[in-house]
Amino acid sequence: MTQTITAEQVATAGSEVIAQARAAGATREELSRTALRWASEQFGSSLAMLSSMGDEVLVHLASDELPGLDVVFIDTGYHFAETIGTRDAYAATRPITLINITPIQTIPEQAAAHGEDLYARDPNLCCALRKVEPLNRSLEGYHGWISGMRREDAPTRTDINLIEYDAKRDKVKLNPLAEWTAADVDAYAAEHGVLLNPLRDAGYASIGCEPCTRPVAEGEDPRAGRWAGSNKTECGLHT
Repeated sequence: MTQTITAEQVATAGSEVIAQARAAGATREELSRTALRWASEQFGSSLAMLSSMGDEVLVHLASDELPGLDVVFIDTGYHFAETIGTRDAYAATRPITLINITPIQTIPEQAAAHGEDLYARDPNLCCALRKVEPLNRSLEGYHGWISGMRREDAPTRTDINLIEYDAKRDKVKLNPLAEWTAADVDAYAAEHGVLLNPLRDAGYASIGCEPCTRPVAEGEDPRAGRWAGSNKTECGLHT
């Protein structure tokens, strides 16, 4: 009788691979590449990456290690034009398979059902409808997925690992940049000539939907520009 290996067990095995690489003195970038190669060996075409085109370094790194990788972009209908342009540029210039996912309802349909400007009145519901549901739907055929989260991003992310078990979706989740600092990201982008979302030059350290994102001041928390003026800190994709 063949014993079924669970996603949680696979994630644990992946974490052991990372621990071995770390013990051998691997750098942060080497650990990231190790995680990506391991995931490719485990899942092959059943691996996808989620990108909002605000994690450009990871799109570059992942496509370098895993040419042809499925990259899921959730087109909420509220993205900045610069973000859409960045998405299109990556689809045209990097070896990725772009998968553009839209919410079930258009913005006018959502307004008819829930009222205008839901993002201002109930941002949690708006994110659930325009981000979380599309992600869950897009990942249905995959066993593993990749995110651009870093521990430095927010207090809610300080305990994330390079490879972990996503119990909510019963899948293996990779956070290849989990341990990277902002300096690491900037250094990689400069060394490899990474195409960056133009909004970065306008002070957007964390890039989300246009109505809910503002630039941040120097020294301000990178995610302070997301849902500013409210106690909301996560869209629900990773919680």
